[in-house]
Amino acid sequence: MTASADTDRAAGASGAAGSRAADLESRIDTRTARVGIIGLGYVGLPLARAFATAGLRVTGFDVDPAKVDALLEGRSYIQQIGAEWLQSVGTGEAGRFLPTTDFDRLREVDAILICVPTPLTRTREPDLSYVRSTCEEVSKHLQRGQLVVLESTTYPGTTEEVVMPILEKSGLEAGADFFVAYSPEREDPGNKSFGTSRIPKLVGGIDETSGRLATRLYECAIDRVVPVSHAKIAEAAKILENIYRAVNIALVNELKTLFDRMGIDIWEVVEAASTKPFGYQAFYPGPGLGGHCIPIDPFYLTWKAREYGLPTKFIELAGEINTRMPEYVLHRLMESLDRRGRTLHGSSGLVIGVAYKPDVDDVRESPALEILQLLLNRGARMQYHDPHVARIPKMRHYAIDLASTPLTPETLQAADFTLIITNHSAIDWQTVVDHSKLVVDTRNATRDVKQGRERIVKA
Repeated sequence: MTASADTDRAAGASGAAGSRAADLESRIDTRTARVGIIGLGYVGLPLARAFATAGLRVTGFDVDPAKVDALLEGRSYIQQIGAEWLQSVGTGEAGRFLPTTDFDRLREVDAILICVPTPLTRTREPDLSYVRSTCEEVSKHLQRGQLVVLESTTYPGTTEEVVMPILEKSGLEAGADFFVAYSPEREDPGNKSFGTSRIPKLVGGIDETSGRLATRLYECAIDRVVPVSHAKIAEAAKILENIYRAVNIALVNELKTLFDRMGIDIWEVVEAASTKPFGYQAFYPGPGLGGHCIPIDPFYLTWKAREYGLPTKFIELAGEINTRMPEYVLHRLMESLDRRGRTLHGSSGLVIGVAYKPDVDDVRESPALEILQLLLNRGARMQYHDPHVARIPKMRHYAIDLASTPLTPETLQAADFTLIITNHSAIDWQTVVDHSKLVVDTRNATRDVKQGRERIVKA
């Protein structure tokens, strides 16, 4: 083949890619593009709501038929994502939101947004099995001109090194036949000030065209979209956000253990420091890290850093401090019982709050699960109360078969200790203290309690 023929073929491929990009961009701009979202959990479902509410047609894919059935019936299984929007946009074939378990319908959408979990293994290594299996499924149905965006949090390079090669098993070429970008989720469950559409959206493509198309798509539903030069920048920015929080939380957790020995209240110290109007941001201690991001994401970068021969000692130290906090809570509890002539083994306890943060029903990575498991392993007889979590679901590493018990004076009085893990706003903490023999408070929930403070221990 002559050099001229090679040039002609390259020009033809470039022209075809440009035509596909123009077609997709036109459908996005006219809001006739159909959006496919894989994974209808705490990230995917709010995203589906944002796009459908903005007027686009959305197909939501999930492997759990119970979730799909609930959505088709107009019911939401996530507390903070109410069901009213399902009625407003309409579900099923005639509505703007079609939940389904049929992945063959990926062929019908113009953009595929991947919102699946990226957990850690027991050895704190990235578990990309959900991303890989999802991309394998997408590759079977991938069409020319489609845009694929990964939203799952991961290490820099995942989009190019993991996602693209699997998608290209379809026989299509990324950047020419289809387009690829990364846009990290930034969901904060329960945050009433910043829902999905109000949280600025980072977008980075594997090339300029992919980045532009993804930016235009998200601009249909998100108030502010922030394009960056490449997918790796967006991946690294998300990791930085969560490392920043993990490290600062580890700092105050370590100070908590020190100040406790010094007889100093860490929460009062943080509040005092917060009066400085510059150069300081308040972070608060707790019983451990919870949620889908902060306990996990920093270790993705730690793992990737080994490839470059650079240890991430700062991140690893923060992780060690945060992961040992449940043991610290247990130690404080056992000390407090011992001073009252009791042992943990055989004692009855009530945990208040198993969600990982206040006023949500999300128990992912909640420190309450580890603490409950430690207590049960040491022979304590445990109950819990959580107004947002009726029963503890089976998790990857925990199978704690408990249901929430009513928070009554009788329940509190019957327990040898009450352990506050999550400071839900609906709970009357004075009542808790009034009827408890011992209160171990890991969240400073009882700060405004006036009577019975002699029964409160901070942990």
